[in-house]
Amino acid sequence: MEYGNINWILAFACLVAGSGLGAMGYHLAGSGASRRQRLRRQLAERERELTQLRERLGEHFTEVTSLVNRLQRESQALEQRLAEDAAALGEPIPSSGQGLNVAEDDAATPPVPTPRDYADGSGGTLSEDFGLKPNAENATEPQPPRY
Repeated sequence: MEYGNINWILAFACLVAGSGLGAMGYHLAGSGASRRQRLRRQLAERERELTQLRERLGEHFTEVTSLVNRLQRESQALEQRLAEDAAALGEPIPSSGQGLNVAEDDAATPPVPTPRDYADGSGGTLSEDFGLKPNAENATEPQPPRY
């Protein structure tokens, strides 16, 4: 081989190697761009779904509010009708909205005692004298000085 052809062969080899490296770099950079584009599409779709969910939630709360208002109106109408019927029969209307004699029931049942951590007759772990046993022997022994 002649030395003049070596320059052409080196130039051609460098061109092929550079083209290969460029193609590989484009492929690696292009895959990142397509992944970013796919993530942007997913983000836009999630935001659209979230917006729709918020709209449906607002509609739901509006519907629940109207149902509660209707229920309150019907309850007031029922209470008024009961009051009119009771007045027509000549019976007094209870002043509380419950219509039950709760005060009489409370007087009939004894109050429930508060829970304790000990049985009757013993002090328990939360009492002030728990673990202290009075001994005549310990009272006569001198205590060591504390510094």
